[in-house]
Amino acid sequence: MSDPPATLDGMTDRWALAPAEGGGAEVAPLGPDGLPAGPVRREPDLAEAVRSRPHVTRWVWRSTAEVYPRLLAAGVRVERCYDIEDAETLLLGHEGHHGEPRSAAAALARLRGGPVPPDPPQRPAAPGAQSSLFEPEGVHLPLADLIAVHAEQQRRHERTTHPDRMRLLTAAESAGMLVAAEMNRAGLPWSADVHRRVLHDLLGERYAGGGEPRRLAELADEVSAAFGRRVRPDLPADVVKAFARAGIKVRSTRRWEIRSIDHPAVAPLLEYKKLYRIWVAHGWSWLQDWVREGRFRPEFLAGGTVTGRWVTNGGGALQIPKVIRRAAVADPGWRLVVADADQMEPRVLAAISRDPGLMEVAGRTSDLYQSVSERAFSGDRAQAKLAVLGAVYGQTSGDGLKNLAALRRRFPRAVAYVDEAARAGEEGRLVRTWLGRTCPPAAADSEDATEEAGLPQDDPAEHSPGRTGDWGGGDRGWMPGHVSSDARARGRFARNFVVQGSAADWALLLLAALRRTCRDMAAELVFFQHDEVIVHCPKEEADTIVEAIRVASELAGRLTFGDTPVRFPFTTAVVECYADAK
Repeated sequence: MSDPPATLDGMTDRWALAPAEGGGAEVAPLGPDGLPAGPVRREPDLAEAVRSRPHVTRWVWRSTAEVYPRLLAAGVRVERCYDIEDAETLLLGHEGHHGEPRSAAAALARLRGGPVPPDPPQRPAAPGAQSSLFEPEGVHLPLADLIAVHAEQQRRHERTTHPDRMRLLTAAESAGMLVAAEMNRAGLPWSADVHRRVLHDLLGERYAGGGEPRRLAELADEVSAAFGRRVRPDLPADVVKAFARAGIKVRSTRRWEIRSIDHPAVAPLLEYKKLYRIWVAHGWSWLQDWVREGRFRPEFLAGGTVTGRWVTNGGGALQIPKVIRRAAVADPGWRLVVADADQMEPRVLAAISRDPGLMEVAGRTSDLYQSVSERAFSGDRAQAKLAVLGAVYGQTSGDGLKNLAALRRRFPRAVAYVDEAARAGEEGRLVRTWLGRTCPPAAADSEDATEEAGLPQDDPAEHSPGRTGDWGGGDRGWMPGHVSSDARARGRFARNFVVQGSAADWALLLLAALRRTCRDMAAELVFFQHDEVIVHCPKEEADTIVEAIRVASELAGRLTFGDTPVRFPFTTAVVECYADAK
């Protein structure tokens, strides 16, 4: 993605911008090398500085979270940006310096050989806050310094393993920052009245003083009655002791561990745990904190994890229970277009491994697991799915080794690709996504790595194909018991990272393409997680948005992975209520 040349009148379509005191801004045109192509100018109003330069197609600034919410509040939308601090994060990771200070001030200090200041502390979630993840105080730099950092970043991009890919990743990440800011401003349509009715139906009446609602109190009494003594079901240690007194040894109260126990306390305990989670995570207090003016307003953070997957700073937007989704209701005359990518990660594995057989299977829009089963598992879809997920997540207990061996015979390049990523991870080498996002060099603890990889922590037996395994090397592939537990954890994380991180890279380009389609429409992007996107639009635009998602998916596939037969189909629903989409 090369920079465009200067226009005939001397203006370029790339400008740098830095907020100034009093609501103003410093701006300057940039040349193809990232250096100034004209003098720095002081403007009295930041929004007007941008609005008065419609020829600018990309603004270079310190932080999108610092600048763009202010522009949106003034009714100014920009087409593209370059986020210096986000680019610094990506470049530090690629250079093997993950975790070092990533602020523009730190980048400037490294450039000039001075002491590197630490990043400001991450602020906690605050309902209603729409500022940046890092507080801006103390990190402002003059525009000339920002331009110097930006120009050096252009040179560092050229030194990466695949410069074109890395530049594309940086552009995609910056586009994601714009999308996140626009989603934060738009909010997800939300009916507080529907939410209250759902809570009342599930939990019963609220008691004065903030205690547990009626249904939870009833279930707590049922649990205590089953044990024959008073037990607090919200205290895991109390429940474990109660089971021990009943002659049943359990290590935790996780659902997957206790659901098979033959004891009368199990049924009310499981129901209590389910409702308690709703009450705490999405109850009346959540509704008061996070829903305003008919919108659920979390703060989406693009690239909030090392794999590039998004997170939210408060509000739990990426873990909304289906029953609570009944409150996500489109405005009158509008619809929610809910699009869910089909079997995204195995399709990404096909694209990055260039395995001919798996690419052919992933080139179909039909069920990928069924197609794999017909090639390698005698039509047993369940076994095929376990094998594919086992290859991605490195979980191979029981029949996992046999399943993986069958997958390796039919799709050797695909399995070898993630095997090599696991080997590199265990050896402490850097592991990258297709576009160049880099896995941190240090191992995460098993639970953190599990969470980052998207693996379930509450019920692994229900959701995952196996448990653990290690890289054994050679033709043995993924074998147990050959490396330390820390290296094992990092190997599993690295093998998943190359797939999940590449999927995150693809998703950013999908969002950028979809955002461009929506720019001249009333439609607005209102929700995104790693394989799902929601657009809120007038019902007359719904069919156009459905087609736009399909086109954006194809474009993102070509831009990210090049010319491959792999397709990334979506299951798309046009609904008035989010809960009706699945």
